[in-house]
Amino acid sequence: MARDTAGAPAGPSPDEHPAVATAEGPQPSPEPRRPRKLLYLTLPGCWGGLIFGCLSFTPSLLPRGGVIQGVVFGITAAIGYGLGVWAASIWRAFADREPRQPRRRAWLTFFIAGAALYVVGFALGQYWQYEIRKLMGVTEYDIPLVVASPFIAAAVFCLLLLIGRGLRGLYRWLAKLLNRWIGPRAARGVGWIVVVGLTYLVISGLLLQGFVNVMNAAYGTRDTTTAEGVHQPTTSLRSGGPGSLIPWNTLGYQGRNFVGKGPSVSDIGNFTGHPAMEPIRIYAGLASANGAEAQASLAVKDLQRAGGFQRKNLLVVTTTGSGWVDPALVDSFEYLSGGDCATVAIQYSYLPSWVSYLVDQAKALAAGRALFDAVYGAWAKIPQGQRPKLYIAGESLGTFGAEAAFTGANDMANTTSGILFAGPPNFNTLWTQFTTDRQAGSPEIQPIYQNGQIVRFTNDSSTGIPPQGQPWTGTRVLYLQHPSDPIVWWSPHLIFSQPDWISQPPGKDVLKTMFWMPFITFWQVTADLPFSTGVPDGHGHRYSAEYVDGFNAVMRTGLTSQQLASLRTTIGKVR
Repeated sequence: MARDTAGAPAGPSPDEHPAVATAEGPQPSPEPRRPRKLLYLTLPGCWGGLIFGCLSFTPSLLPRGGVIQGVVFGITAAIGYGLGVWAASIWRAFADREPRQPRRRAWLTFFIAGAALYVVGFALGQYWQYEIRKLMGVTEYDIPLVVASPFIAAAVFCLLLLIGRGLRGLYRWLAKLLNRWIGPRAARGVGWIVVVGLTYLVISGLLLQGFVNVMNAAYGTRDTTTAEGVHQPTTSLRSGGPGSLIPWNTLGYQGRNFVGKGPSVSDIGNFTGHPAMEPIRIYAGLASANGAEAQASLAVKDLQRAGGFQRKNLLVVTTTGSGWVDPALVDSFEYLSGGDCATVAIQYSYLPSWVSYLVDQAKALAAGRALFDAVYGAWAKIPQGQRPKLYIAGESLGTFGAEAAFTGANDMANTTSGILFAGPPNFNTLWTQFTTDRQAGSPEIQPIYQNGQIVRFTNDSSTGIPPQGQPWTGTRVLYLQHPSDPIVWWSPHLIFSQPDWISQPPGKDVLKTMFWMPFITFWQVTADLPFSTGVPDGHGHRYSAEYVDGFNAVMRTGLTSQQLASLRTTIGKVR
């Protein structure tokens, strides 16, 4: 393991007090080395940390506030510090010499150059953040937090440095202990394996699982509550209402929101200009039945009871994380179908999507597959001329679960009437297949797959869906994805490899000055994830009014541009 002692300002250099043997007497004992301070710094590490930290000011996908910039700076500076120490140890190995104290002039040069480099990086960073905010129409700017960002960065850097040195100290202690019984090389190897294993167990077992348990308890309690203004339905066309097979108190927080809200018959009628029907909404919560298959079976029975299979349009939605169904998505579907529709969904977790990414991916897959199989099984038994049109939709992690029901584009086309997905995570299996196998010359942010015969992608469904002029008959599968959506573009591969979406011309809401850097870009985009919905509609992970044009394309409603514009305004207010 590399020693990060090169250039340490505290403590004597190893070659300052050599033991000199003389003819007049025995060799004197070397003076004991003073223990180093816990937060001593080395010059090569400081240069690495400064360079990496200043590079973190470069733009990513979304605007960054002072807190996030401080965290990203601290993380990347810690990585740069470690790489600087490692590079210095390699250089010393080739030079065949021990570490030694740098001259005062070297430290003075670092402090002067470092201050100038930080000021330039900070100023450029603020300019780039201003450009991103202007590009997305973001007006919020918290000056006190921006001023505090250097102190946040220093705190994060010191914390990571302490953790790293604590792990190194544990490794050295174990190696020294094991050296009593085994050879030094074996002791170092075993000590390293033990430290890495313990670190993994602590992070994945103790810290992560403890965090998940706390979140489960917190959100499990919230799941028993009901949002203000949401009331139990008085219609039999909704789960939890009169005659429903699913009790109101088992729907969960998001389930009660789903069945307790939505456009009224008069709202839909005023939009279409024709008499409308009351939409059907069916939902099964975690407490409604034991397991995804049982929930799906119960939801289908309640759907049959409410007459959902007798409607003209049937929508299967895979929820995100805590069971949330984007109201803009379902409302758009109900307006465009004139209310002659039914929507069904089930809950698979208490946790919000960003936590479900870590621990509930398997549950999302199981729920998506179970619900579609149950609905499709009942739907397929209905005579062909009497079946409703079967649509699938999902947003974010919901797209991941919904994709599990299909093996590819042809399977999607053969079993559904249309599919609309928004903001698919980068780890989606089919999305990755379609994107990877896109036609040469088409960009990753808006790929063209098999001439757009079945599957298409768009950054803005209101401005057209490529490829223009190509036939799109039969079932339509449409992915909505913003160039600035970190949910779509985040991947562990960002650590070591440049993705196509960065090397190619950027999308409409991504700065041209964004470029890829090892380690740094990964942490920048990672920091964008929790704030992906904190931007105006049409950017980041905010999909609202775009559902109108997305569903209109998939369903082929034939509405006029004026009607669509009016509905976009209505849906844009839904959240």
